[in-house]
Amino acid sequence: MSFKLHSLVSSEGSRKEKHRKGRGHAAGKGKQAGKGQSGQKKRGSVRPGFEGGQNPLFRRLPKIGFNNINKIEYQIVSLAKLEQNYNDGDKVSLESLFEKRLVRRKTMPVKLLASGSLTKKLTIEVNSVSTTAKEVVEKLGGTVNLV
Repeated sequence: MSFKLHSLVSSEGSRKEKHRKGRGHAAGKGKQAGKGQSGQKKRGSVRPGFEGGQNPLFRRLPKIGFNNINKIEYQIVSLAKLEQNYNDGDKVSLESLFEKRLVRRKTMPVKLLASGSLTKKLTIEVNSVSTTAKEVVEKLGGTVNLV
């Protein structure tokens, strides 16, 4: 006996027939078809948050706050951190800050702030810098380049 695609038959009891709802009492799921008593949810779906025409919760509560989608969030690096982690004459780049774990993400911009003190001459490459921090670095003979 050879097997051909047209002659394949599944074995007895391996496949269960789909239950057809709403096809009469004798079918087992007749009359209300497992949807309970009459009502809006039986006839169709109700959108999320709908409260039967009552003013819904999301409209009753006050709207507060403001979300600025154009705001740029910076990772902050202080002069004190640079003093601890770099030697005199070193180059401070976004990659070196990430390697020394002074910033968490490579993709997020970095801003240099003037908290703490600095005594070393450094070449710094960051996305943004405060005016005071720039003055302190340049006073020591270092340079600040914006990337």
